[in-house]
Amino acid sequence: MEKILTQGRKFVDEGGRERIFNGVNLCDKGAHKNGKRVYELPFDEKVISRLAENGFNIVRLGIIWDAVEPQPRKYDEEYLDRVQAVADLCEKYGIYFYLDMHQDLYASNDAGGDGAPLWAAKTGGAEFKPAKFVWAEGYFWGKAVQNSFTAFWNNEKVDGVPLQTYFQDMWKHVAERFKDHPALFGFDVLNEPYPGVEGGKVFRSLIANVVKTGLLDKRFAIKDAAKNVLSGNVIACLDPFADYSLFRKVTRAGDRIIKEFDTGAYSSFINATAAAIREVTDNGIILMENSYYSNLGIPYSAPAVTVNGERESKLCFAPHAYDFMVDTPEYKYASNTRVGGIFDEHRRSQQRLDVPLIVGEWGGTSDGTDWLHHIRYLLDKFDSFKWGQTYWAYYDGLLDAPIMAELRRTYAKAVSGSIDSYSWDRENNVYTLEYTQEGKFAGPTVIYLHAEPKEVEATGKYQIKGSELTLKTKPGKNKIVISF
Repeated sequence: MEKILTQGRKFVDEGGRERIFNGVNLCDKGAHKNGKRVYELPFDEKVISRLAENGFNIVRLGIIWDAVEPQPRKYDEEYLDRVQAVADLCEKYGIYFYLDMHQDLYASNDAGGDGAPLWAAKTGGAEFKPAKFVWAEGYFWGKAVQNSFTAFWNNEKVDGVPLQTYFQDMWKHVAERFKDHPALFGFDVLNEPYPGVEGGKVFRSLIANVVKTGLLDKRFAIKDAAKNVLSGNVIACLDPFADYSLFRKVTRAGDRIIKEFDTGAYSSFINATAAAIREVTDNGIILMENSYYSNLGIPYSAPAVTVNGERESKLCFAPHAYDFMVDTPEYKYASNTRVGGIFDEHRRSQQRLDVPLIVGEWGGTSDGTDWLHHIRYLLDKFDSFKWGQTYWAYYDGLLDAPIMAELRRTYAKAVSGSIDSYSWDRENNVYTLEYTQEGKFAGPTVIYLHAEPKEVEATGKYQIKGSELTLKTKPGKNKIVISF
């Protein structure tokens, strides 16, 4: 497999072809069995081969700090062997992977969180508590979660060693294992970094702003408003904010705190962690993530990663965004306008950073098919920006679920030139790709086909083998139209 590099705002392979990625998250957050938390990574050959058959060419492979380093300085090589086995299967089936150091609510614990080992959780005496309404409550008012993150950003010590030093040394150990893997795409340093105690202030400010807008029923006190939002009674509380401009009137309350976090604690942290990885290898792209609150459209302000004072050359932005409805039974009411505005904000961040972008997490799931309009809307938006994506997340039965009618789609995996545009016309079942080729390329344009085409119109010579169409073209403007 060719190494994936960055060039301006696009991903390219070693031959210079522009690459697009259509993927999914594979993440085992652990489960308790016989009194012990275990991480099985149940992604066997059947799963990986079927992902390839359905057109996925990248996975965001979640790994957990608690699983890698259950005790200080003691790394679990058997766990890393299981990660390696998934990575090797990815290579076998032509799928790239990037390693995501995953966390939710800071630490792996009995209350529903995952991430850091408990020895690295300095809670200030507070206890992790299970959620009553939605999983993210610990971010909003959980003292154990907030205190642990604040201790991490302040680099407090455990046994005389700063927390971030443990984290960076752990990453160096992981990078050493995977640095030369043929399927390696990159390193996603930390999932959805959270500001700590300051994050609690953001939440309280957001709820206060909901009330101040006057669009929320005045009978709701701030505490009641929060409970209604978290309990799933989001139609009554949030439907007025389907308009993104009104929604931003609410989220703007968190802009200052998140900007200070992005440009301060987070930027310092990711620079140091990237430097640690680069001590081990120059291979792999460093992926920058937005904070948890930028999932709501609060602007991302972190500067580009630097290593030893120099801008990192292999760098991309990997933002997340979800609609409020995603964790409720009412996902069919997800607002395209609202979440579209969030991704427009991520687009502005990409332009500011001048890097490629792959959407690290997005989407959701629900019963029936009424919600699939939202998935179609998001995929079309990503296409308009030439963004790759990794859908959250693989689950047993995904590949046979109704959503696969949207995720399994024709797209260009590799293009022998610079992509001008591509689109999928669902109404007429037509895929169109236009690109500009400068000079000769050793490799052809490669397009994954979700079905057998009825007609192909192309400026070059093409052939179809299985589910792939390869196209050889000449320098200049090129176009291919595939009808199904």
